[in-house]
Amino acid sequence: MNVPKPSRRRTGPPLTRLLAACALGLITACTSAPENTPRNRGLTESTPPAVARLDPSDTLTETSVMLSFSGGGARAAAFALGALQGLDDLPNGEGGSLLDQVRFITSVSGGSMTAAYFGLHGKAGLPEFRRLALLGDSERTLRTSLFNPRNIWRLLSGGLNDRSTLPTWLDQTVFKGATFAQMSQQGRPVVWINATNLRQRIAFPFHQRAFDALCSDLSSFPVSEAVAASMAVPVVFTPIVLEKHPERCQAPLPDWVDGYGLAFGESMLARSLLQTLHDFRDLGTGRYVKLVDGGLSDNFGLSSIQQSRLLMGTPHAPWSERDATRIRHLLFVVVDGGQQPGGNLNQALDGPSGIDLAMAAIDAAIDTNVRLSHDNFVQLVRRWQDDTVRYRCKLSEEEQRHIRTQQPGWRCDDVQFTVTRLSFGDLAPARAQALNAIPTRLKLPEQDIDALVAAGREAMAHSLTVRYFTARAQGVTDSFWRPAQATTAPTSAPPITNDNAAR
Repeated sequence: MNVPKPSRRRTGPPLTRLLAACALGLITACTSAPENTPRNRGLTESTPPAVARLDPSDTLTETSVMLSFSGGGARAAAFALGALQGLDDLPNGEGGSLLDQVRFITSVSGGSMTAAYFGLHGKAGLPEFRRLALLGDSERTLRTSLFNPRNIWRLLSGGLNDRSTLPTWLDQTVFKGATFAQMSQQGRPVVWINATNLRQRIAFPFHQRAFDALCSDLSSFPVSEAVAASMAVPVVFTPIVLEKHPERCQAPLPDWVDGYGLAFGESMLARSLLQTLHDFRDLGTGRYVKLVDGGLSDNFGLSSIQQSRLLMGTPHAPWSERDATRIRHLLFVVVDGGQQPGGNLNQALDGPSGIDLAMAAIDAAIDTNVRLSHDNFVQLVRRWQDDTVRYRCKLSEEEQRHIRTQQPGWRCDDVQFTVTRLSFGDLAPARAQALNAIPTRLKLPEQDIDALVAAGREAMAHSLTVRYFTARAQGVTDSFWRPAQATTAPTSAPPITNDNAAR
């Protein structure tokens, strides 16, 4: 997620006075370090048991929807809000809407604001989210000017903005001190907010298992702090810091972790995950975990699902056995509010400038990573579906008979997982171009916010894949669907479609 570039105004005092002011400012600023004290508590005997809803366990219904909200500042947050409204426009066949079937959201950066607020307040809170978060002026809290000598010191100390700026605004204005325990209410989806672990260079999802590894209490942790970590663009923001509490754990890591998981073979991701678990219990590597913008590791927040499946090692991970037997239709929608490649770097022989070059290099790394993550996730979901079918069909006849008494018509192989991605490209070309030109900022004009919300709502409600899923889940044949436009297969593969091509 980008924010306004630091200001480099040329007006001001002569050079000698400026240097003197800088020196004085640096000396003064040295007396106060950035505010980034860890806010996660260690486990104690009085810590209440982990709230079951903090993990995706016993969560799914027969027809379930899962979402991924990308990074992209207020642009991505508004597009995600529109996508939620689009789901609410679609009936679920049970007297409600498809929005009522949302069971899980994974999010990054700007999209984390929308995900967390929906996780706390449900659909009733969506209008208030627009007012508080999207139309609120979080940028007024930010320090951006490099002409201010104190800001130079802050920049050298780890970031222009610490907890006193955006994190405090999120906590006081948007989330009003809410904790993860409050996001565990029945009827709300499980939400994974994703940041990036700087030491291990890997996604860090704010969920119960990650905090268990830190021997820390997630239920008391502020939601705003997780969202701030997910949005913490390096240099612009100081990292959000968590503290390790290995002395508070009642049990050591499992034996398979101590063996560095030889069963994982040559999986670099698995080995990195296992090293991370060791690091969380090892004070010799430092007592703290530094977290920055989740978009640096995966701007769709999909890799944390793969990480969980690797570590848990069950056919149905990260969901429970009960979820695996209950699910029948699963729709996973990646809501992509990111900017597509563009700009004028190729218009002239000279350039780009140093700052523009650095920004373009970061964007290239993020975009390359997110494409690989998305494509890998599509294949993962296909294997996930197959694993779920195999698990169900290996249940004993007695177990299957018991399930059928609770779910009449249940079949072990009647499972279909569907994946699709929504983006500005699902709209008319001129409209997509105008939306893509909206900058990645924390505050946008109201007309831009409303245009983005309308775009997300339309892209979701008009998606052929989503409408086909809705019709299939209701057991009806929808005449608008053109099978030749989708890549489908029997049980072994979900219908992965391209809505743009279908139009």
